[in-house]
Amino acid sequence: MISIIEKYFPDLSEQQKQQYRALYDLYADWNSKINVVSRKDFDQLYLRHVLHSLAIAKVCKFEAGARILDVGCGGGFPSVPLAIMFPDAKFVSADSIGKKITVVKGVCEGAGITNIDARNVRVEQINEQFDYVISRAVTEMPTFVKWIWGKIERGQRGTLPNGILYLKGGDLSEELAATRMKWQQYNISDHFEEEFFETKKVVYTAK
Repeated sequence: MISIIEKYFPDLSEQQKQQYRALYDLYADWNSKINVVSRKDFDQLYLRHVLHSLAIAKVCKFEAGARILDVGCGGGFPSVPLAIMFPDAKFVSADSIGKKITVVKGVCEGAGITNIDARNVRVEQINEQFDYVISRAVTEMPTFVKWIWGKIERGQRGTLPNGILYLKGGDLSEELAATRMKWQQYNISDHFEEEFFETKKVVYTAK
């Protein structure tokens, strides 16, 4: 199952491999109680959810101690796969729907992921500062920027300056232009060859 992860990240430690392996059964169990991953594509969990989340790791590597906020994390994507990849970074996974946070907490406990603080909270209620804000297509970009821009601290705690790293698909030119900010679009297909990633991007802007 995790061969697709090892294909693109050959330097994983034994512990990381075990944690990625554990995700399938943990999500299968939780998903039977609380539907957080679409049942029709659950067998594609590693491709469409885990590897998709890890596209961010191909664009930016987080330093030890970096603080990362995942907004609208759902069942824990992209933060759960990224927390395994960067065990020395600190993640806050936030979602306004309590049962989704129950799943994130359960998966983290089951897989031994200790660097995620999962919170049932609206993003507007979070008053801390972060180095990076990550998300997966949670809302239109102008709205998203309004929510989180004041929560990002200037600086550089990874291979890119602090900022937003957002997973999105399709033609984003109008949506990004509406923010009046400078964005870089990284095609995920430059890193992963599977057809699923053809139109998908990591969108980035620096604080």
